Amino acid sequence: MKEIKIPELAESITEGTIAEWLVKKGDKIEKGDPVVELETDKVNVEVNADYAGVITEILREEGDDVEVGDVIAKVDENGEAGGEQGEEKSEEEAPKEEKENKNVQKESKDQEESHVEESTEEKKQEKDTSAGSSKNGEVIASPAARKRARELNIDLSQVQPRDPLGRVRPEDVEAAAKGSNKKEEKKEDKKEAASKKTEFDKPVERVKMSRRRQTIAKRLVEVQHEAAMLTTFNEVDLTNVMKLRSERKEKFTEKHGVKLGFMSFFTKAVVGALKDFPLLNAEIQDNEIVIKKFYDIGIAVSTDDGLVVPVVRDADRMDFAGVEREIGNLGKKARDKKLAMEDLQGGSFTITNGGTFGSMLSTPILNAPQVGILGMHNIQKRAMVMPDDSIEVRPMMYLALSYDHRIVDGKEAVQFLVRVKQLLEDPYDLLLEG
Repeated sequence: MKEIKIPELAESITEGTIAEWLVKKGDKIEKGDPVVELETDKVNVEVNADYAGVITEILREEGDDVEVGDVIAKVDENGEAGGEQGEEKSEEEAPKEEKENKNVQKESKDQEESHVEESTEEKKQEKDTSAGSSKNGEVIASPAARKRARELNIDLSQVQPRDPLGRVRPEDVEAAAKGSNKKEEKKEDKKEAASKKTEFDKPVERVKMSRRRQTIAKRLVEVQHEAAMLTTFNEVDLTNVMKLRSERKEKFTEKHGVKLGFMSFFTKAVVGALKDFPLLNAEIQDNEIVIKKFYDIGIAVSTDDGLVVPVVRDADRMDFAGVEREIGNLGKKARDKKLAMEDLQGGSFTITNGGTFGSMLSTPILNAPQVGILGMHNIQKRAMVMPDDSIEVRPMMYLALSYDHRIVDGKEAVQFLVRVKQLLEDPYDLLLEG
């Protein structure tokens, strides 16, 4: 009998939630077949079988939280799919005399097995007694282990020794103490959570938060506690961007097979501004500022399961078509729940577009450990006073830059946003630079 365990997922991921079982008890599987879908903090991943055989037991249900190394199912390498059902079916179709013979044989076989099991159990008990206990039933333990057990208030009879001879050592006591502490902590956490629940007089619906939503909530709160976050605002006139898109969108689509959208303009403008203000492309590690010499831009994508931020790698080396194509591919993978870990890891700066949902203004929260995030908003036509004092209707967008004031001063943040504005209001130069 083999076990299916939760494998190592990624360096920063040690646990997940069982989202869906892809097999059921009695199913025959081959080595490498996906057996369960696991929801982690970032993406959903499939756990594959390490053995071929038949699923004989499923130990964890959908919605259960599991950790790396947990056993979730058992596989019989010599089993046959639907063996139990097939046996019942053949018995029903067999003649009556044949059934009786089978029953007699089965009873005698069961009796023999029970005798064998009793004998095996007796031997096992004798072995356990001789290995782990003295003749009077006292646990065999070293003096140091007994002393440590008294200090930690641990019952030696409940300690599982690793010594083949059953002798309890101090490290066994330590391991038992850690295990009991974890159990107590979990019980206390559950009691505390239950005590915080508010009862309502009117009907409510309680829905368990998904692991991804829990992680999002936790990290957003952590950022606000750890970073000195500020937001600065500006507005950009998108007249020239919209004119350029209108002039070239058909030829662009014919040539590259992808539409020319707004995100490529903003991505290239951000890269240009980051080159001028490198501290926005940095992060803090202990007492050091790590300034990144690459431009991996995270693009926030909203999905049914929550917000994810896939990363456009080396955006400075791509042309507009490359950026649009990569953003489109990552967005599709996010909606189809096919993002891989490497699609989400890293990133030096993030862009989020609340304007797609109608947002006029917002203060985006940093995507730690990054120190800058640009918020795009809805495009609205407004009456603007031009340099010659004339009034024109222009398509305007508010921009928001949230930044970590620990390493980015207000002057740099404002100038960064002004530089983004300048590049967007003169997109022809941006195209040439891109």
